Amino acid sequence: MRRSDTRILTTHAGSLPRSKALIEMHVRQSRHEPVDPAAFADTVEQSTRRVVARQLDAGIDVGNNGEQPRESFFTYVQHRMSGFGGQSQRPIMQDITHYPSFLALKLPEFSRTMVSLMNAPQAVGEVRYADRSQMEIECADYRRILAAQPSGFVESFMSAASPGIIAAAMLNAHYPSYAEYVTALADALRIEYEYIVAQGFVLQIDCPDLAMERHTSFAGKPLAEFLDFVDVNIAALNRALANVPPDRVRMHVCWGNYEAPHDCDVPLADVLPHLYDARVGALLLSMANPRHAHEYRCFERYPLPNDMLLIAGVIDPTTNYVEHPEVIADRIERTARAVGDPHRVLAGTDCGFDTAAGLGEVAEEIVWEKLKALRAGADLATRRLFS
Repeated sequence: MRRSDTRILTTHAGSLPRSKALIEMHVRQSRHEPVDPAAFADTVEQSTRRVVARQLDAGIDVGNNGEQPRESFFTYVQHRMSGFGGQSQRPIMQDITHYPSFLALKLPEFSRTMVSLMNAPQAVGEVRYADRSQMEIECADYRRILAAQPSGFVESFMSAASPGIIAAAMLNAHYPSYAEYVTALADALRIEYEYIVAQGFVLQIDCPDLAMERHTSFAGKPLAEFLDFVDVNIAALNRALANVPPDRVRMHVCWGNYEAPHDCDVPLADVLPHLYDARVGALLLSMANPRHAHEYRCFERYPLPNDMLLIAGVIDPTTNYVEHPEVIADRIERTARAVGDPHRVLAGTDCGFDTAAGLGEVAEEIVWEKLKALRAGADLATRRLFS
């Protein structure tokens, strides 16, 4: 995995805006409604070409395909893996239920055309990785589209869901215990993880379960119970990554990619020592939003392991404010000081911009302006940190 050897490298958390036509197709596929395969493939192609070009234009160093072929950051597995059906009833985040007036304010948004993450399929049978073709096509298409660009990224990554977020959001109606379910998911996902790395991409594992579940499925329960859950999920992830070099893996942990109070979020200090047990070479953490912008100090109390990098979220993907480059530079600089080495810090986004098709809260034109500001802020920080 590339370090910020001569300048602060820029990246993002994975998902980028999908075209309106692609959103509609993904929504139909998520409901198992018919979609013309040729039309879908062409729409994915055009949308991927657009987001690759826009990333390069914005100055992103470590980019990807924007997750255009996937309906969401985790429910895509229902099209690649066996054992899923029916519908989960996921609890609403505690910070939303605490404020009925806020929930009423947000209700009109739920009528948008989008893939539902709250009512995902559940495990109703044995979970296996049954269809490699979509994974293989996605990697091959991205490589082909990137090769057609006049310039490329410093490095490319490909995202994948963690066993823990699938187990937490695609509920278990088959296995005797949660531990057996998340272990079965780990064994299935091993195929995808190893393939992505074998294709030369950095693997990003999306793990909101390691923070967000504190105020979702563990709302009102003792912190110790949640931390036990975190440890079980990290053990499952390590099982899936057993054959993958840690320095080819980055792990994204967040508290939920939605604009809300977030006053029930677990503090980073409570989970950070547990995150260090993961067999990964980098952590991507939310550090831009108003609830977690102060937590760069955690790295003074709990130093980043010597073999890990930190991708600091310095852009908020839930607001249409375009962050000023000076603000971005300040966030990068204070994080680098806390870590103690700017070469081990990359600049990124708190989370994705369209984690499920149609769920994005930032207008597309503003997404690209935010990424341009990210580049400008990283350049400012580079001049100050590397002089």
